[in-house]
Amino acid sequence: MENQPKQPNIIIRRATREDVTYIVRMLADDPLGSQRERYETPLPQSYYDAFEEIDQERNTELVVVELAGEVIGTLQYTLLPGLSFQGSRRAQVEAVRVDARFRSLGIGKQLMEWAIKRARQQHCHVLQLTTNKSREAAHRFYQRLGFVASHEGMKLEL
Repeated sequence: MENQPKQPNIIIRRATREDVTYIVRMLADDPLGSQRERYETPLPQSYYDAFEEIDQERNTELVVVELAGEVIGTLQYTLLPGLSFQGSRRAQVEAVRVDARFRSLGIGKQLMEWAIKRARQQHCHVLQLTTNKSREAAHRFYQRLGFVASHEGMKLEL
């Protein structure tokens, strides 16, 4: 049997306002994120305003991964009701991040397994996500979890 990294004992919980700084740090900690995020002290108010909006949205959950009291991962999960597929629900995952110091320990897998379980509990037809074409390692990660690149995603910058 090949050696698998030991998966740490993590807690996945709903994010609080106090977690915003840690979340933004992870969002900014890669070549794409460093171009679009402003991780600075103090954080721009826009991040806190967005957090409040997300926190009030009944179909959206912003969660964090905590290990030994430290926030080391995050994702945003949104339930999308729809008419297609006979009125089925979809779940959408956004902004999946694990602190660079803790990658390749199975934390991202546990976080995504949480989202998959949540989508099943909510009777979703599909769990979907988009990932930037340049993130080849992320593509392999999601494929190992069973995700299939079945659609061509498009975005319009506004």
